[in-house]
Formats: sequence, structure tokens, C-alpha cells
Amino acid sequence: MSPVRDLVTFLSSAVRSPAVIGAVAPSGRALSDLLASVVPADGRPVVVELGPGTGVVSGAVRRRLPLGGRHLAVEIDPGMVEHLRGTRPWLEVVQGDAADLQKLLADAGVDRVDAVVSGLPWTLFPENAQRGIIEQVTRVLAPGAPFTTFAYSHVRVLPTQRRFRAVLEEAFSEVRVTPTVWRNLPPALAYQCRHPR
Repeated sequence: MSPVRDLVTFLSSAVRSPAVIGAVAPSGRALSDLLASVVPADGRPVVVELGPGTGVVSGAVRRRLPLGGRHLAVEIDPGMVEHLRGTRPWLEVVQGDAADLQKLLADAGVDRVDAVVSGLPWTLFPENAQRGIIEQVTRVLAPGAPFTTFAYSHVRVLPTQRRFRAVLEEAFSEVRVTPTVWRNLPPALAYQCRHPR
């Protein structure tokens, strides 16, 4: 898995689909590890990743996932899907829209998951789309299972980001905001959510 190949794939998809690829660069190692930190490290957990992009966070999930765990990645962009299937054969890539998460997982034989890790570009989505995807997430989480996603620190005060934070707080009784990961480009933080309302 070449970081250069990942970057080229990322940039070509971002140019082809700017409304779908919301990041300015793939997540760095520190942010990827923070997002993957909610993945259960024992048992046989089922983990779902939304918007895996080039698979940088997927690698962090894989490093933490115990033997026998299952890792499904839901990706809408065909170029990214092809890249992931070619470079990460251990990853179970599901092509589709996160708005259809429950059905996509049911088709894969999954009804409950032990963690959902998201790299989706939330601020690009209208509020109704944000709510629809988060509702799908809450329907598939096992009791006590976490949902985590990230935001760039510099956009945290923007109305679109504040709106998304409100969506999370309406959907979950626990929304924890992590410290900023300064080693990411640009710096980012994670939301770690549990206990759907």
C-alpha cells in the first residue's frame, strides 16, 4: 500500500467528485489512530467504516481489530471502491450510500455492529441528510457501541459544524469531543458518541 498511490487516488477522486470528497488530504496517522481507538480490541467485533476514502483509517482499524473481527467499509465513490479493493484485499468493501446503511448491512448479513467509524464530509451534507445517516447509524449500533467521526478544528465555529454538533447531541445522550490532533493536516478533533436517545 503506497502512500503516494493513496494520495494520487484521493486527489483524482476529489477533483472528479468535489461534492463527495470533503477532506483536503487523507487523514494522518495520529487522527486515524484516534478514530480507531473506539474499536473493541477483544472478542469478534463487527466494525463499520463510513467513507473510508483511500483506506488510511481502515489501516488503523485493522491494527486494532482482533483476529476474527469483521471490518466493513461503506464507500459511495466508484474510484475509491476500486482502489480499496485493489490495495486492501482484507477489507470488506461495500459500495453504496451511508443513507442506506441498514439495508447495506442487512445484505451483508449484519444487523448489529460494535462500532461505527466515519470519515464522511458532514459539512457538505444538508441537515436532513446528516439526520438521515445518523439515524441509520443509531439503528445498527449494538447497546453501548460507539460512533466516532471527525471535524477540522478551524471549522468548528462555523454554522454548518455547529449544526452537525447539534444533530449529534439530539441523536446521542453522550457526545465527547476529543482534544485537537495538531499533527493532522489540517488539525482535527473527533466526536465520540454513545447511547442513542
